[in-house]
Amino acid sequence: MQWILQEFEDTHKLAEALDRLGIPYSWHKVVPFIGELIPEPVVADPSAVVMFGSYTLWRNAAANGYRPGMFKLRPFVEEKVWHPYLLNGADALFLTLREVPACLADDGREWFLRPVDDGKEEPGNVKSAGEIIRMVERVLALDEDEIPAGSLRHDTLLMFTKPVRILREWRLWAVNDRIVTYSLYKEGSRVIHRHEIDDDALEFGRRMVDLNPGYSPAYVIDVCRTEGGLRLLETNCLNAAGFYAADLTKLAAAIDGLAYD
Repeated sequence: MQWILQEFEDTHKLAEALDRLGIPYSWHKVVPFIGELIPEPVVADPSAVVMFGSYTLWRNAAANGYRPGMFKLRPFVEEKVWHPYLLNGADALFLTLREVPACLADDGREWFLRPVDDGKEEPGNVKSAGEIIRMVERVLALDEDEIPAGSLRHDTLLMFTKPVRILREWRLWAVNDRIVTYSLYKEGSRVIHRHEIDDDALEFGRRMVDLNPGYSPAYVIDVCRTEGGLRLLETNCLNAAGFYAADLTKLAAAIDGLAYD
């Protein structure tokens, strides 16, 4: 597998793991809004290339026919087998940005929101209805050709759900339908990165992966403990997700072992 890395703090951690494994890689910068790489990579086999960095790299991967390139995901809220286990999504309110002003009341209510698609236009977070409406109005005031690639657009579909108190949050990395590493990343409101996971949370994550075989060759799945038990928070593109305290040597070895025709 040929590894193409964009310069970030997390990708430098990944590079250290690749060095330990003796796996070669190359460094590149990305031209904003265009997606071209500097320097342009010399690719021996487009069917054996993997890229790590910003989510917008998927455009470069698609344009050049790289496989796997980026592990782009179907929206997790569309995966019916996961609906009984979702923290947010199964009973969510779904609105495009242009629908928000007419459909969301400015009543002081708080909402958890995130884009439905596996993008990074807006991270999952809690905002008041008024904050959401003002954010949306700023976007709608722009002509669509003024909006940079990778930003919220008039037709971006968002999901809105009731905020839930979360006690602990973990990120798990799945490769070939198997959890290969994990990390704690939050306790209550405190961000804490440790290479640890509760036994039942690890088993829950494995069960979620087993329920949906073939969802993607590689992805991250975030799970959490609430007062009502363990829940599935979301899935994310593995190539552009934070590594926290994952075992990157195990992760890199698993990804490098993926076979593509």
